[in-house]
Amino acid sequence: MASSSQCIGAGPSSGEERALLRHRSGDTIEVAFQTLPLENRTEFLVLAAPLRRVADWEQGAALLRALLAQDRIGVSIYDADLRLVRSNITPELSGRPAALLDPRQGEARAAADDAEAADTALHRVLTTGVPVIGHEQRTRPPRIPGRQRYTSLSAVRLEGIHGRPTGVATLVTDTGGRYRSHQRHLDLLHQASAHIGRSLDVKRTAQDLVDVLVPALGDVAWVNVAEAVFDGDEPPKLVGAGDPHLRRTAIASAGPRLGALLQPGAAIPPYRDTPGLRRLQHGGAVIIDPARAVALVNSAEPIQRFVPEHGHSGMWAPLFARGLVLGTVTLWRTGEAEPFEQDDADLLTEITSRAALSVDNARRYTREHRAAVALQQRLLPRTTTDTAAAETVGHYLPAAGGAEVSGDWFDAIPLPSLRAAFVVGDVVGRGLHATATMSSLRTAVYTLADLEMDPDELLTHLDDLVTHLATETDQTHQDAIGATCLYARYDPVSRRCTMASAGHPPPILIQPDGTVRLLDLAPGPPLGVGGMPFETTTLELDPGSVLALYTDGLIEGADHDPAAGLRRLIDRLTAHSRQGGSLDVLGRAVLDDVADPSPRDDIALLLVHVRALAPDATAVWEFPADPAVVTEARNAVTRQLGAWGLDEAVFTTELIVSELVTNAIRYAGGPVGLRLIRHDSLICEITDPSNTQPRLRRARTTDEGGRGLFLVAQLAGRWGSRYGQSGKTIWAEQSLAADPAGAFADVK
Repeated sequence: MASSSQCIGAGPSSGEERALLRHRSGDTIEVAFQTLPLENRTEFLVLAAPLRRVADWEQGAALLRALLAQDRIGVSIYDADLRLVRSNITPELSGRPAALLDPRQGEARAAADDAEAADTALHRVLTTGVPVIGHEQRTRPPRIPGRQRYTSLSAVRLEGIHGRPTGVATLVTDTGGRYRSHQRHLDLLHQASAHIGRSLDVKRTAQDLVDVLVPALGDVAWVNVAEAVFDGDEPPKLVGAGDPHLRRTAIASAGPRLGALLQPGAAIPPYRDTPGLRRLQHGGAVIIDPARAVALVNSAEPIQRFVPEHGHSGMWAPLFARGLVLGTVTLWRTGEAEPFEQDDADLLTEITSRAALSVDNARRYTREHRAAVALQQRLLPRTTTDTAAAETVGHYLPAAGGAEVSGDWFDAIPLPSLRAAFVVGDVVGRGLHATATMSSLRTAVYTLADLEMDPDELLTHLDDLVTHLATETDQTHQDAIGATCLYARYDPVSRRCTMASAGHPPPILIQPDGTVRLLDLAPGPPLGVGGMPFETTTLELDPGSVLALYTDGLIEGADHDPAAGLRRLIDRLTAHSRQGGSLDVLGRAVLDDVADPSPRDDIALLLVHVRALAPDATAVWEFPADPAVVTEARNAVTRQLGAWGLDEAVFTTELIVSELVTNAIRYAGGPVGLRLIRHDSLICEITDPSNTQPRLRRARTTDEGGRGLFLVAQLAGRWGSRYGQSGKTIWAEQSLAADPAGAFADVK
C-alpha cells in the first residue's frame, strides 16, 4: 500500500489525474485516478490504476477499434472455447469482389480440407501460444456460386493479466491465391521467354504469343498488328480515336470453336476515343467487359465479331516498343472462369512488353532483309533477254528462314557482232558486305566483257580485282572477300561457246533431243586465291540447246552433299524439259522442286536457250594487202547487200568498208578479212594481222589523213575493236529498219 501521495496534474485522458504514490516498499508508483462523487455527495470514490497499464488499455482499445473498422482486413476474436466473440466480417463484406473470409464463420465456408486445417491451427495457437502467420486457405464466397478465393490467416493467442490464455485473435486478408498465382505467373513468364521470339517472322511471333497465353491465362486470345509492321516500317503514332490500320494476325482458342470472331487477315475497325484507349496507347493493359469491348470499336458489326461466345472478362494490352504501338493483344475468359484481376493485367503487360520487342526485332529484320533483297535485285539484270544469240531467263531466290542475303548473281551481256556472254557467280559471305562485293564484281565483269577478252583472261583480271578488294577491306571482313564465277561467251555465227570457271559448279547442257548432261570443265581456283591459271573449254552447241548456269545454293540441300544435289538437279531438268514449255516454266518448276522450301543460301539460276544465225545471214571475203582491192571490196559488199534486199544500206556500207579496208592495208598489211553479218542490224567486220589499237581523233584542216575512223563513227551506230589469237577485228554496226525474214535459224 501507498503511504503518501503527491498530485502532479491532469492524467492521460479527460477527467483523469495523475499522482505519485509511495509503496510500502519505498518505491514510487505513478497512477492515473478519477474521483467519482457518490449519491450523498459527501463521499467520493477514487479509482486508481498504474499509469502504464492505463496507457496499455487505451492503446489496445484504439488498435482494436481501428482493426474492426477496416474493410480489407478481417478481424475475429474467439474466447477460450474458440467461440466467436467479436468480428468485423459480415455477409456484405464477404460478398465483395475482394472478399475477406474467415473459415469459421457460417456464411463463408472454407473448403473442407482447409477448414479442418484452420481449426487445428487455432487450437494449436491457443494451446502452445505459438502464432500462425500467413496460413493460406481456400474459401467459397456464399453469393458467388462456383467461385473460390484464397485468403491468408494469421492468429495469435490472447492472454490475461496473469498470462493465462483467454482466446485467440485472427486476421484474415484476401491474397487472391497470391502464392499459387505468383508461381503460375513465374511459370508463364518463363514459358513466354522460351517460346516467344524464336522466329524473325512477325506472323510466327504473334502466333507464338497467343499460344503461350491460351489456355495458361485465358480461353481465347488474338493479336492485331499494324499493317506497316509487315513491311518493316514503323506504324504511325495515333493518339485517340481513328483508324489504327491493324490486321488480325494470330488467334488461339482453348476450345475448338471460334464462332464469328474476326479471323487472321481481317481489317480492324477504327477506335472510339475512350479512357481505356488512351491508357493502351501509352503502354498499359486494360481490363474490359463485353460492353466496353464493343464500345471501343466504331463498327456496326455484331458483338460476336469482337467478343467470343460466353466471354465475360477480357484484357486488352498493347505491343508497345520504343514508344510505338506495334499492335494489340486481346485475351478473354469464358464460361465459369474467374474474372481477370489487376495482377493478371500486370502479368499480361509484362508478357506483351517482352513480346513487343520480339515483334519489333522481326519488323526491323524484315526491313533490313527487304532492303538487302531490293538492293540485290536492283543490282541484278533483267530476268529475261531476247537477242540473236540466245533467249535467257534468270531466277533469283533469296535465302529464307532467318538467313541473310548473300551475293549470288547472274548476267546476260550482249557483245558486238551478235555474240553474248553469260555469267553466274557467288560471293563468299552474307549480308550487305556480300551484296556490295557482288555489285563491284558484276560491274567489272560487264566492263571486261565489253573489251571482248577471252574467258580465262577475264577471270584473271577479276581475280586481281577480288584480291585488291580484300586489301581495301577492314581486317575483320577480309576473310569474307572471295567469290566463285562461271563466264561463257557464245557466238551464234560459229555456234561455238567458250567458257571458264573460277571454282564454280559446271553448267548443265540440255540438248534439243532432250538429253541432259553435265559439261566437263577444268575448274580454276575461286576468285581471290591468286597465282593459279584459268583454263577455257570450247564446244559447239546445236541450235535450240539450253545451258543451265546456277549457284551452289541449288545443289546443296539439307544433306550438304553437292554431288547428290547435282544428280537431283539433272533429274529435275531432264523430267521438266521433256514436258516442254518455256524457259520461265522450266526454271520455276526446277526451283519448286528444291528440297528445302526455305534455303539457307541464295539461289541464282540462269537458263540460256541458244540460237544460230542462218548460213546465208553472213558473207565472208579475204583480200591481199593491195590498195587496188578496196574497189573489189566495195563491189562485193554492193552485190551482197543487193542479194539481201538492203539496197538502202549500200551507200553507207560502201563508205565504211572503203575506210576500214584502206586503213588495214595502210597500217597493218594483209591479208585483210571482210565479213558482213545481217540480223536486226548490219555489222561490218574488218580483220587484219596488227595488234595496234585504233584511235579516234579529230583531224586538223591541214592534215591529209586521220579522218577515216571519225567518218566511220559518224556513219555507224556504234563501232569498236577486239583482239583475236593473232591480229584484231574492227567492227561497225548499222541499225536496220526491220528484221529481215529468215535472218537466223532456231532449231528446237
